[in-house]
Amino acid sequence: MLDDPSRHDESPEIVSFGCRLNAFESDIIGVHAARAGLVDAVIVNTCAVTSEAVAQARQAIRKLRRDRPGSRVIVTGCAAQTDPKMFAAMAEVDRVIGNDDKMRPEAWRTARRVLDGHVSTAPQTPAGKVAVSDIMAVRTSPAAVDLALPPRPRAYLQIQNGCDHRCTFCIIPFGRGNSRSVAVDQAIAAARALVEAGNTEIVLTGVDLTSYGADLEGQPRLGALVRAMLRAIPELRRLRLSSIDSIEADADLLAAIAEEERLMPHLHLSLQAGDDLVLKRMKRRHSRADAIAFCDQVRRLRPDVSFGADIIAGFPTETEAMFARSLDLIAECDLTFVHAFPYSARPGTPAARMPQVASAVVKDRARRLREAGALALRNRLESELGASRAVLIESPTRGRTEHFIPVAVAGNTPGTVQRLTMSGHDGAMLCV
Repeated sequence: MLDDPSRHDESPEIVSFGCRLNAFESDIIGVHAARAGLVDAVIVNTCAVTSEAVAQARQAIRKLRRDRPGSRVIVTGCAAQTDPKMFAAMAEVDRVIGNDDKMRPEAWRTARRVLDGHVSTAPQTPAGKVAVSDIMAVRTSPAAVDLALPPRPRAYLQIQNGCDHRCTFCIIPFGRGNSRSVAVDQAIAAARALVEAGNTEIVLTGVDLTSYGADLEGQPRLGALVRAMLRAIPELRRLRLSSIDSIEADADLLAAIAEEERLMPHLHLSLQAGDDLVLKRMKRRHSRADAIAFCDQVRRLRPDVSFGADIIAGFPTETEAMFARSLDLIAECDLTFVHAFPYSARPGTPAARMPQVASAVVKDRARRLREAGALALRNRLESELGASRAVLIESPTRGRTEHFIPVAVAGNTPGTVQRLTMSGHDGAMLCV
């Protein structure tokens, strides 16, 4: 039987790379694949943000085939969308499913029918393995409100997908398509379903989260959705935002940050660089002064806020003086969390055609960014000593504060929120 209800409590193994959006989508993939009867499959949900991420996915696929010789290996995600032929050419891969297709149950039912016609080692032509549609033709982003997703202390909820911007270093729009949003009522219904399923905290996710609503009737902004969701679901304990573009933050969002206690005081910013010429060459829409001013404004509205940021080291044409301004931005914006990325040339992007910085220099600058980020985190941890924080317990040994700071705990029930006093740290996380 293609769709065996008795097997819906089983799930295929899913290896997920990359962002929180991929993590959310992996849960949905698991439900669709299980309902299609693919519980014996191994599904790799790939990331394309850097060449290293693609290489890691390929390595994982080879290892999975060695470790599970009888399993069917299905590859999906951003890297599968941008370069399906590469994955289809791998002998270890049985099926390649596109980024929009992976969210649709019929893609997994079709995969089951196709794969049932072959044993796992049967020869297949690369073209016959591929089920990847035109991502640029996709215009909607449906909410998965009817799926029994596994309850977790922290649940991700996709409210937006794709991106209309074309940063010169970024391949993600070609893996995700143009920006599209989940309707307000659908997003609220999905959030309510997550709360009713036992999730304590919801993280709103998207590729370009602050572009939310531009494609919807009436063009509701992210701030309006946040406030409507909190009003409509009073039992939602904690709401959090994933990465945002500060230059797109709307007035309602800033008001929500200031006034809504259930909106967590932690923002992860897509900054990418601290030098204005580098930002211009990246085709970013903000300046260094804009980033600093935004952080100052939010800190006035919510004094205890913590900031994280993505920063790229070694972008083409970046000089040491330019890099120093990115390094200084950590202190200027008072960042707590720094996600430092060595620049990775992605084929087909404008930045790949610019004069490249030597690989050794790129790696060294990324190392220096990481070291500065570790110091910034340590300083924040020091400032937390003696503070009483509401900690969401994620596991019996780990939780996170409102500010997304990790805390070592013991003996607490996952999914509960505990008021705990911070007594120490190890340089990476707090302890009680």
